[in-house]
Amino acid sequence: MQKVRKNQITWVLGSGLVLCLLLGSSLFALRKTGVLEKWIQAATTTNLLDPTKEDKNSAVLPLVLLSSEERAAQLEEIASGDKSLDQYRARYLLASDLILQQQGLAALPWLEGLESDYPVLAPQILFKRSQAYELNGERTEAIKVWEEMLENYPDHPTTAEALYGLGKTNPEYWERAIAEYPNHPRTQEIVRSRLDKNPKQLDLLLFMVKNAPEANGVGSMRDRLVDKYASDLTPEDWEAIAFGYWQTGEYRKAGEAYAKAPRTAKNAYREARGLQLGKQKLATLAAYQKLVEEFPDAEETGLGLRRLASLSESQDALKYLDQVIEKFPKEAPEALISKAEILDDLGSQTSAAQNRQFVLTKYASSDAAAEYRWRVAQKRAAEGKLEEAWQWAQPITTNNPDSSLAPEAAFWVGKWATELKRPEDAKAAYEHVLAKYPESYYAWRSAAMLGWNVGNFTTVRDLQPEVVVPPIRPVLPAGSDTLKELYRLGQDTSALTLWQAELEPFNERTVAEQFTNGMILLEMGDHLRAINQIWFLSQREKPEEIAEWQELRQLPAYWHALFPIPYREDILQWSEQRQLNPFLVTALIRQESRFEKLIRSSAGAVGLMQVMPETGKWVAEKIDLLEYDVEKPNDNIQLGTWFLDFTHKEYDNNSLLALASYNAGPGNVSKWVKKYGFSDPDAFIEKIPFPETKGYVENVFANYWNYLRLYNPEVSQMLSQ
Repeated sequence: MQKVRKNQITWVLGSGLVLCLLLGSSLFALRKTGVLEKWIQAATTTNLLDPTKEDKNSAVLPLVLLSSEERAAQLEEIASGDKSLDQYRARYLLASDLILQQQGLAALPWLEGLESDYPVLAPQILFKRSQAYELNGERTEAIKVWEEMLENYPDHPTTAEALYGLGKTNPEYWERAIAEYPNHPRTQEIVRSRLDKNPKQLDLLLFMVKNAPEANGVGSMRDRLVDKYASDLTPEDWEAIAFGYWQTGEYRKAGEAYAKAPRTAKNAYREARGLQLGKQKLATLAAYQKLVEEFPDAEETGLGLRRLASLSESQDALKYLDQVIEKFPKEAPEALISKAEILDDLGSQTSAAQNRQFVLTKYASSDAAAEYRWRVAQKRAAEGKLEEAWQWAQPITTNNPDSSLAPEAAFWVGKWATELKRPEDAKAAYEHVLAKYPESYYAWRSAAMLGWNVGNFTTVRDLQPEVVVPPIRPVLPAGSDTLKELYRLGQDTSALTLWQAELEPFNERTVAEQFTNGMILLEMGDHLRAINQIWFLSQREKPEEIAEWQELRQLPAYWHALFPIPYREDILQWSEQRQLNPFLVTALIRQESRFEKLIRSSAGAVGLMQVMPETGKWVAEKIDLLEYDVEKPNDNIQLGTWFLDFTHKEYDNNSLLALASYNAGPGNVSKWVKKYGFSDPDAFIEKIPFPETKGYVENVFANYWNYLRLYNPEVSQMLSQ
């Protein structure tokens, strides 16, 4: 946000675009001890995200959303009642709240005997009891509890906490933690403390790199291994190092490390792709060629050949593309389109046309076919040939229903049908978008075209829709029953610790595991990573994984996680004061920062609404705000909503122009309106010359629509019908 154009924090969204181009996570797996795997298999049950009937009737679970002070009296009343699941939950929550308030003595009565009644959390209950004793200075009693944990729950990850406590006086317990629970954060704390004392310990550096590849500070450990111990590393060590670099986006380093890892097609591809993303062109060419020579039939080679073609001169590129077309049908459609473009440049228009036609006939359902059809449709529309545009675009909605272009094509089929005086066809097209692509930007535009009360470009700011959030958390689809119960109770730090202990860091995550990871990160306030991880599920390629993802997408919990509302009270407060639609403000924040309050753009924009310092100062002077901190959510939203209100007033409350101005600056928007006119706002968006701003406007309105359909009962009901 600023009065002049700024560089958007493109990496927030750009990381997703980059990772979409990469292959999935490594299959490298560490040798397991057997203890953790055995426990997880025994303790995990299959369930859906939807709560059970018992949970829906729970008096405790809705209290999870409240602060400890707000819920204390109600919890005490339930905890003092007859035995029931709600009573056990209330006792555990009360004790946990009291321990956080440093009131160990008050917590102990609520925990007394609870492990027998509430076995799903028994190890956690004992650990809470040990914490309460430690707060009271009763270490002897805490030691007794830790020993009880070792005796009764030797296979449970929470027992790592007991080993940590006992190891403070007997180092043998710490050795046991390292051997049995390498993934547990407490174990890794032990290893870090030893490395702090003596960083020259190869075995401990490798331990961290292999068991906590994405943890803070592990990147420098990887660098140290590469710089100081390269000659001592095995190929498997290099694979672990490479995986860590890959996961954290250090692609050049990843490529260089994968070159020394065991030679598999996946590793060979990642070597080349990492070097390519690291802008090492000569090394990249050599690595792709090596991939083709060593693994001529591997799936990764098809994509590698396409990458190689994109880096090569025309004749060599055609040779590589022909190999793709001949041997790799999955990559063939894109290869045919790339080949056609090269042939066009070489003056072989007839051959180019034949390649494109081949895509439409043999690979009609491919994304490449959809993209080609859409390019032609847009060209015909620009020429005023709407009937031809309609004919080119309409098959996308039937042949390519899963293409990202399908909702856009279907919407414009409706727009063109209206101009062609075919209202029934237009209505059918808009209803098709709402039915098949209810999460898309074009679903909002279709709803507006059908006359729904969802706002349009000139009315959306003034709407004040009801905001209703789910009263209880969903059930996690992966992890142990203990983890799921902790999550339901809002014990997020404990849940994250247990989840990290349960996950094997180098195993490829299942769809359920990746979604679970995103859900937990979301509650921990790591909003950017959480939303991106959930979005990345859409990039799965295996049929069974796509089916799992599609099943998840049918559940409200999936969409609530993808479109959360952190800082809801602050957003509602300032939206009401500025007379702004709260969902529009939420939508803008999601686009600007993914709700990361400390995030900064390359241009210096700060916080949730990406307030530029000089703009923040200007706004603060306007509203007589003497003290403020743009990193504080309430202050940031106060300043950002004032500026959003300002941009709306500059453009007569046209939210399209206001958002474009918020992103690109009012000067640019004024030039565009003057140059392109504004008789058709949908057509205007298509002509915005800054791709970033065009995408920004569409994404903010798509976000707005999703918040509206998810959290407003009226629109939810209309869609369900």
